[in-house]
Amino acid sequence: MTHALLVIDVQNDFCPGGALAVPGGDEIVAHINAMMGDFDAVILTQDWHPAGHSSFSTSHPGKNHYDMTEMPYGPQVLWPDHCVQGTQGAAFHPELRTDGDLIIRKGFRSAIDSYSAFFENDQSTPTGLEGYLRTRGIDKLTLVGLATDFCVHFSAVDAARLGFDVTVRMEACRAIDLDGSLAAAETAMQKAGVTLA
Repeated sequence: MTHALLVIDVQNDFCPGGALAVPGGDEIVAHINAMMGDFDAVILTQDWHPAGHSSFSTSHPGKNHYDMTEMPYGPQVLWPDHCVQGTQGAAFHPELRTDGDLIIRKGFRSAIDSYSAFFENDQSTPTGLEGYLRTRGIDKLTLVGLATDFCVHFSAVDAARLGFDVTVRMEACRAIDLDGSLAAAETAMQKAGVTLA
């Protein structure tokens, strides 16, 4: 069994001072760096939005940050502009080790958001990560990163649905916790067969 660490979206915009800061988002960096040597592979994901992305509230006149809207693929939270391609906000936290095996960029299609490391939010457009893991013979995944209740949650559930053995190390994650989203995410991950450690 080959075991990979999947580091989700530890980027400046999700850390204190960023456009979509997760409380305590920077507190996990040293812990993640220390874990990296324990795995056969390290894969990092990077939120990578074009300017004017359809999930940004600024793309919807009259809407506010965190309002819900309907997209062709279903309900979508409208976010502050964040992780715009090539900006300092989209860069990895400066103290995060980025010498992993692969960086997967997601959310680069302007009409569809992407929380999961495996699929866009339509639940069908793949990122290519599954194929990479299969060809590497990786079947066990440990997830860490930001935010527990969005990108970590959706990545973990998709990984479990695809048949991977999945653990989320909660001490190396932080949550936004929007209207009870953390509790809902924990329930959904456990229902999908994800181990919360």
